[in-house]
Amino acid sequence: MTNSCGPRSIPPLYTPEQRRRRDASRWTIVQGVLAPLQFLVFAVSLALVVTFMVTGDYFEAATTSVVLKTLVLYTIMVTGAIWEKVVFGQYLFAPAFYWEDVVSMLVIALHTAYLAAWYFDLASQQSQMLLALAAYTSYVVNATQFLLKLRRARLQADSRLHPPLMAGMAGL
Repeated sequence: MTNSCGPRSIPPLYTPEQRRRRDASRWTIVQGVLAPLQFLVFAVSLALVVTFMVTGDYFEAATTSVVLKTLVLYTIMVTGAIWEKVVFGQYLFAPAFYWEDVVSMLVIALHTAYLAAWYFDLASQQSQMLLALAAYTSYVVNATQFLLKLRRARLQADSRLHPPLMAGMAGL
């Protein structure tokens, strides 16, 4: 009998079949390559955006970097949706990644708003870069969500391979 005040067990992130599909999918490798690439583009772009905000210099370089970051984001989002379809049977909002996908929609919306503000010259340079910083803040939140999810998956895989000693003694 479980105590309602006691610790709850967290359901595994993947069923055995989903884990098999994840491990066999080429889209897993694509995501594994694109995620660090996106972070690298983000880091360089962030430096350029902050430089512009502080000095007023390098607007064109900052703009180019935000556009590039957005294109990489779109690429990782499309390939991520394909990965989710392969692993979970739906393109977005699979229960295991529901909140990550919700925040991803905010990330996409902010990056797209930046592109519109830039392309149609809807805001000053300063305002465009503030919008880019808002988009980047949402990206950091989303990246953190995914890193925590990756850690959870790794810990669950480790616990299956090396169950805690006390777990076997629960019936004593």
